[in-house]
Amino acid sequence: MEVKEKIRRVRQWLEEKELDALLLTHMVNVRYLSGFTGTAAVLYITKDRALLLTDFRYTEQARSQCPDWEVVELKNGLDEWLPEALQEDGCRRVGVEAAHVTVARWRLWKEKLRQRWGSGGPELVAAESPVEELRMIKSEEEIELIQRACVLTDEAFQHILSFLRPGVSEREIALELEFFMRKKGAEGRAFDFIVASGPRSALPHGVASEKKLAAGEAVVLDFGCIYGGYHSDLTRTVFLGPVSAEQQQIYDFVRQVQEKVRQEIKPGLTGAQADALARDAIAAAGWGDRFGHSLGHGVGLEIHEKPSLSVRSETVLRPGMVVTIEPGVYFPGKGGVRIEDTVVITSDGCRTLTTAPREMIIL
Repeated sequence: MEVKEKIRRVRQWLEEKELDALLLTHMVNVRYLSGFTGTAAVLYITKDRALLLTDFRYTEQARSQCPDWEVVELKNGLDEWLPEALQEDGCRRVGVEAAHVTVARWRLWKEKLRQRWGSGGPELVAAESPVEELRMIKSEEEIELIQRACVLTDEAFQHILSFLRPGVSEREIALELEFFMRKKGAEGRAFDFIVASGPRSALPHGVASEKKLAAGEAVVLDFGCIYGGYHSDLTRTVFLGPVSAEQQQIYDFVRQVQEKVRQEIKPGLTGAQADALARDAIAAAGWGDRFGHSLGHGVGLEIHEKPSLSVRSETVLRPGMVVTIEPGVYFPGKGGVRIEDTVVITSDGCRTLTTAPREMIIL
C-alpha cells in the first residue's frame, strides 16, 4: 500500500470517528505509515496536514526517507509543540493511541492544554490505533521481507542440528542461532529465543537457560529473526538419543494437529474458529488442559501483532494476513512438544513460509 493511500485511510478513519487530528507515538506505526526507521518521531495527521515530528538527530534522515510527509524539527519537545499546533489547526477532538501512551504522558498533555485554554480546550480521545488494523493485511513487498526472514530461520534450524548434543547449554544454542542468522544478513533476533530441554520443554516460554542438554531429552527450539524490519517465527521440537513410545505418540499427535490446521485454515474464519481447529482436536484426545496458550498470532513489523488466533478473537481472517500456527501439549515435570510455522492467508487457504522439516528428528 502506498504511503499516500495509508494517509488517506487514516483521514477517512478520522472522519468516521469525528476527530480533528490523530497523534501517533508508537514507533512501529510511525515506521509503517511513513517509512521512517529512526528511533524518535511522532506523526500528526489532520484532514489537511501530515507532519512527521522529530529532533535534530533525525531531521535529515526523515526528509530523505519520508518524501510524502512534512518534516518538522521539534526545538522544545512535543509537549510544548502540541498545544500550539492544535490551536493553529483549530482542533477540538484529538485522537491518541491508547495502547501506547503512558498515564504520565496523558496527564502532562492534559495539563498543557489546561494551561493554555482552561477548561474549554481541545479534548484528548483515547483511541484504538487505525494503523494496527491497516498493518494486518500485508502487501506483496511485506510478505517478501517476511519470507526472507523465514528463509534465514529455516537455514539456522538446519545449521543448529549439528550443534545439538549432550553437554551443550541452552544458552549456547540460542547464541549460536543468533550469530548464524546475523552472519547471513539478519538485522537481529525476533525475540528472546526459547530453548527448553528435558523437563523445561514443558515451559511454553522457557527462555534459554544455563541447563545443559542430556541424552533422551526433547529440545524445543522457538526462534526467529528480523529482516528489513519484518519478523519470522519458527518452533521445532527435536530429540537427543532414543525416544520412548510416549514421546513418539505425543510428537506424532502434535504434528498431525498442526498439519490439520494448516490444511483447514482459510479466509472467513474468525481467529477463535481457527484456534478451535486445534483446540477441539487436542481436547478430543484428552489433552485439552495441556494446551493453555492460543493457536497463534500475527507477525510483521512486530513479532506479536494483530490478528490473534485465540478463543477470544473475533477478527475475520483475510488474504494477506501473516500468522503463526503453533499448537503444543505440555506435561509439567516431564516435557512438551510444540511445532510452529509462519503462514500467509491466501484466497483459499494458507501458504507456509517456514519450511524446516516437521518429521520427528532424533539426533
